[in-house]
Parts: sequence; structure tokens; C-alpha cells
Amino acid sequence: MNKKKIGIGMGTWAWGNKLVWGYKPETDDILLKKTFFDAIDGGLDLVDTADSYGTGNLFGQSEKLIGNFLEELPKRKLKKITIATKLAPFPWRIGRNGFNHAFQESNKRLRGHIKRAQLHWSTSRYAPWQEEQLLNGLGDLYEKGLIQEIGLSNTGPKRLCFLYQKLKERGIKITSIQMQFSLLTKPTLEDEKIKNLCIEHNIEYLAYSPLALGILAIKPNKSPKPKTFLRQKLFQNILPKTIELRKLLTNIGEKYSASQAQVALNWIRSHGAKPIVGIRNPLQAKDAISALNWSLTKREKERLDFYRNSCLANMPQNPFTSP
Repeated sequence: MNKKKIGIGMGTWAWGNKLVWGYKPETDDILLKKTFFDAIDGGLDLVDTADSYGTGNLFGQSEKLIGNFLEELPKRKLKKITIATKLAPFPWRIGRNGFNHAFQESNKRLRGHIKRAQLHWSTSRYAPWQEEQLLNGLGDLYEKGLIQEIGLSNTGPKRLCFLYQKLKERGIKITSIQMQFSLLTKPTLEDEKIKNLCIEHNIEYLAYSPLALGILAIKPNKSPKPKTFLRQKLFQNILPKTIELRKLLTNIGEKYSASQAQVALNWIRSHGAKPIVGIRNPLQAKDAISALNWSLTKREKERLDFYRNSCLANMPQNPFTSP
């Protein structure tokens, strides 16, 4: 697992700019392009998106933006990064060829640069047969040379073992798995099993929502009010119960002249995982890049582990995560 790098999560690029912030294409797309280029120049080496990032008229919008930016990226830089997209196992995507059209459309939006295709979530709780067939379909894309790597997302240890073995029988390995992982995810035995399986099988462990929707970057004495109702309720519940944890992030950050976000990202890296951080402007890109320049000490990691284990509030678990 690569503990030195950080990935870029593009989930908010479809919805945030166009649906929440008051989208202005003449300025916003330029800002996003600069953010993207700065991140790549700074050493962030994984670009993670999904075909379901954007709905209605905005379906696939994140992939479209990335594809446009990639066309302007010099080939020498393009070779250094991995373009990964997640394909959603919607109920109508069934059978071994269920992802074929979705992949073709995603690859078109991403200008033919998809290196890694990922199953967006596990269907093992409600349609295990669908998941296995779709995974075989990804295996077919791999064998045809249309993708170089296969990844999973929101897949628990039991299902990971099953799917890993299925692909292994075809001589194909699972390259990565994405799970929600941060200082505010609830510590579980399943999470430890996932990390151990990643080490055993040389699978890259990717941590999405590493800053817990930005909560871990909020100053201990601040209580901002988000624009959406769901986030307001979440912040009301979590912010008062995480003041001490956020104070610790601030104190550790002062030692390195670093932000709380950098400390939270480096805590993830200290656990052998690669954080996929959402960045919306050049300042956030610069902050994430700066986290690559230093690492937590063993003592600092242990202190953060202790506060995580004793924290009175946690982020909601993803309901699509399988056993």
C-alpha cells in the first residue's frame, strides 16, 4: 500500500458547483481546472470519480469535467496518475454485460483514459448474484485490455475474500478497495480485517470521506451552519462532541505548521491507507499537497487513535457496505 500519496476525490464536482454554490461556468470551471492541475503538479496521483456523480441533466458531469481537463494535461504528467471511475450497480444493470454500456459512456466522457474500473458498492445484501456477474464483466473488460485494474468499494471483509477468490481463479487481482475511513468512523473489527486482507493480498486501501464532510477541518471554537438540512443535523450532533479531538488536531498541526486537515489525512496514511480528499479550490489542493511533506510520530498516531476510540460521535455508516 502506498502511504506516501494522496488521491483526489471528485464526488462534489458534479453537485457542489452546479446545485449548491450558484454555478457560474465562466469562473467556476476555470477555478476547478486550476485546482485539478495544481493537485497533479503537487504529486496527488489518483483521480477518483464515478458515473453516478451527477443526476438528471448533470449525469456523469464529474467525469466530463475531468475528461476535459485531461485533454490539456501533458502526456508525461498523465502517465504518472491513475484515472479511476466507479460504476454503479443499478438494478437495471444486470448480467455479465451489465456494465458494458456504462463503461463505454464513462470512457467516452473521460476521453479514453480510464485505467481502473471499480464496483461502486456491494449488492450482496440484496442481490449477490448481480454483484458476481458484474464483477465477471469487469474481468472481461480487463482481459480485453480495455482497463488495466479492477477495484471495489463499500465491500466488507467476508465479501472481499469471496470476490478476490473469484477473480484470482481467472488470474486477475483486485487492485484497490474503497471504504469510508476517518477519525470519525466507528472503529470496528471488520475494518481491521479489511486492512489485514489488504496487506495480505497487496490491495490498495483507499479511504473516502477522510475529513468527515469537512468536520475534522473545522476549528474547535467554530460551529458553522451548512446549507443543507441533513448536514445541519449531522453537524449539530457531531461538532459539540468532537471539540477535544479537533483541539488535538490543532495542537499537533502547530508542531508542523500544518492544518487540522493535514493532520487528519496523515493519520489515515499512518494506518497504511491512501486518503481520497475532496478539493474544490487551489488553497485546498495546496493544503493536501503539504500533507505529503511530513508524517505523524508513533506517539501522535497513538494519541489520535485513543481519541477516536473514545469519541462520543461518529459518522453514519454507509448502508450499502456489505459484510
